[in-house]
Amino acid sequence: MTPPAVVTGWGTALPPTVVTNHDLEQRLDTSDTWIVERTGIRERHVGGTVAGLATEAAAAALERAGTRPQDVDMLLLATTTPDETVPHTSSVVHHRLGLSGGAMDVNAACAGFVYALVTAFGSLAVGARRVLVVGAECLSRITDWDDRGTAVLFADGAAAVLLEATGGADPLHGGPGLLGYDLGADGSAHDLLVCPHGGTMSMDGREVFRRAVRVTVDSATAALCRAKVPVEDVALFVPHQANLRIIEAAGSRLGIPAERTAVVLDRTGNTSAASIPLALCDALAGSRVGDGDIVLLSGFGAGMSWASAVVRWAS
Repeated sequence: MTPPAVVTGWGTALPPTVVTNHDLEQRLDTSDTWIVERTGIRERHVGGTVAGLATEAAAAALERAGTRPQDVDMLLLATTTPDETVPHTSSVVHHRLGLSGGAMDVNAACAGFVYALVTAFGSLAVGARRVLVVGAECLSRITDWDDRGTAVLFADGAAAVLLEATGGADPLHGGPGLLGYDLGADGSAHDLLVCPHGGTMSMDGREVFRRAVRVTVDSATAALCRAKVPVEDVALFVPHQANLRIIEAAGSRLGIPAERTAVVLDRTGNTSAASIPLALCDALAGSRVGDGDIVLLSGFGAGMSWASAVVRWAS
């Protein structure tokens, strides 16, 4: 059982360079209409480094929480595009922020942030007080900008949350924190979305779409079941921002309407491990999450990996 815990701070970082669909029209056999109809994306941010974006987002989270860097026990950085093979990028972010405790990269592709979040709750259960969880990507570095099937999708960005243990009732008895989760992987589907060392991404888009809807629904349902929470009680669904049609299909099958779903895909594109925290932070900025609300986060990605978490919020 995880202890009661709350998100005390959050922050985001997006590179200043914006690439619109109209920009892509100038160099690819595509159009704004085609991209929007098939993906829901209108623009995306590109540039920067994973360490730079992660540091900016994490610093904003610490400032919002009013927490000193030296009071953080652990940094978990979800990324599939580390700046270097060695060392882990979280060590660079740890140094730049002046954190204490440990630091670790988590690579579960687009499901990485939820994997890291569940790991953070586990760290709190064994004695940590504050864990900084960041999702950050620079997918533009591994995107083939001549491939219209992938160039229109991927982008860069970062978002962070500071998770802090609190006193009071545990999550299963009305307190804030993790109520249930589901993690999984199917390595037989690893070749549906791949990027070799030094290369660019290739994807079987049709098959990814088909599997993504199913695993999102199955994983979210499993997490809700373990949390003993009916889907009607979900105040906010925060899915991976891969494709608007996937989000809509998964929401429809789960029975969660659009007004209770967080979407930033149109403005950010697919930022892999950064997409769920970017959507969550956008919802927090819009005051869409209140005290006691049930938040469902669900991601899927290359591997194929998936992860869902059900959290009772406290503001």
